[in-house]
Amino acid sequence: MKSAFVRRFLTIGGVLVVGVLLVMLFPVWFILGALADVLRTKFRLPIVRLLAFGTCWCWLEIAGVTMAGALWIAGQSGRRSAHYAIQRWWSARVLAAVRVTCSLRVEVEGLDTLGTKPLVALCRHASIADALTAGWVLSVGAQRNPRFVLKKELSFDPCLDVVGRRIPNYFVDRSAVNTESELAGIAEMARGMTDGDVAIIFPEGTRTSSKKLQHALEKIHIKDPQRAGRLNSLKYLLPPKSAGSAALIDAVPAADVITVWHVGFDGLDNFRGMLKRLATKEAAARVVLTRHARASVPSGAAFAEWLDAQWLEMDRKLNEVIAIRKMG
Repeated sequence: MKSAFVRRFLTIGGVLVVGVLLVMLFPVWFILGALADVLRTKFRLPIVRLLAFGTCWCWLEIAGVTMAGALWIAGQSGRRSAHYAIQRWWSARVLAAVRVTCSLRVEVEGLDTLGTKPLVALCRHASIADALTAGWVLSVGAQRNPRFVLKKELSFDPCLDVVGRRIPNYFVDRSAVNTESELAGIAEMARGMTDGDVAIIFPEGTRTSSKKLQHALEKIHIKDPQRAGRLNSLKYLLPPKSAGSAALIDAVPAADVITVWHVGFDGLDNFRGMLKRLATKEAAARVVLTRHARASVPSGAAFAEWLDAQWLEMDRKLNEVIAIRKMG
């Protein structure tokens, strides 16, 4: 949708209507949802929990957009620090809502290794919660100012659309024919980063699944059999695309690099997966950050091979953790 005004009128208005209806109809959906859960012997009440989180999410979106609107009225729409504060507040409250309504705790490892230099974060992409989780970890946990490479479809999230366009994020068009223009946009987003800033990108480009993994490896085998053989052991991660990450890293010569993988969010990419997850009691989600000094990160053609090696290592660690969790 090219018109920002029309898009925001529809998305903000839609979220407001849904939020009001969820509050007004709370007794109805609570009773019917609980009844449906019990009849299906889902005694952790996944439908009720999901609707409760949906209610929280709608009103947190409305609150975030309202704060951004207040800044606009006050002539402060260009005040970057205020919008980072909204982003930090919003991500913390959404994660709190997840903990309360869905009983999902998040444990983070590696925050104490990050230092103060600007960072480029290369993150695993497994669910719709990934951008939120990365933003929460790095803004609230690490007290950084994050900027994201996001797919343009996320413009339909009101807070990401309004607040996210007032701080240096880049909404990439994955269907663009002119990839050089998109890479230039990614690099431009990262310029000017200083201590305390972090740029976040998801090199896989889309949420992972076994079907997508098989398809990706088949395509790579046609173009580069040697790389396909190197990545053939991947089980949980998709082969990373190096161009966007390289453009981001090259744009910030002073930045170190962190790789970020997580376990516990898998399957949360659709309503069926969410309901399945909420119906069972699982261990806390775990997010692991690994810092790589800039001197250890090669450039040029060697970067793609380095990135593959990091993804293989993350996949190996994921495999170990998931195997242990299944045994437990």
